[in-house]
Amino acid sequence: MKSEITIKMGRCKGCGICVAFCPKQVLALDELGKVQVANGDACIACGQCELRCPDYAIFVDKGAEA
Repeated sequence: MKSEITIKMGRCKGCGICVAFCPKQVLALDELGKVQVANGDACIACGQCELRCPDYAIFVDKGAEA
């Protein structure tokens, strides 16, 4: 099984908290200051991004099919 990260771009304010808490550097801020999945294959589905996002913009599906 593979994890899948969903980002609600309309909710993201680009605070970077999710990027800072990701232990595998899966997320990054793009040129517009919004979060993006930069290295999805490295995701370990720890959920830190989802847990720390103050705007509920990130969701981690830990059981996504590969």
